[in-house]
Amino acid sequence: MSDPETKNNPDMQNNTARYAPGEVIDLQDFLKLAGLVDTGGEAKFLIQTGEVRLNGEVETRRRKKIRRGDRVELDGNEHLVDF
Repeated sequence: MSDPETKNNPDMQNNTARYAPGEVIDLQDFLKLAGLVDTGGEAKFLIQTGEVRLNGEVETRRRKKIRRGDRVELDGNEHLVDF
């Protein structure tokens, strides 16, 4: 997803998202908060159809807890979880 907000956000330009409020966050919420998807429905679809990788492995659980240092891959782009 390419949008003006992402282009103007230095954290997103280097594929680092800094949006999680606690120690862990659901994978589907990370995709939304990082701006990788527009809706929760889109996140659900991409995860459940195996299009999202977590630390190099296909992840199909929407509520999989992720934490700082994890790597989320979508559309061939890897994003480091850092908060």
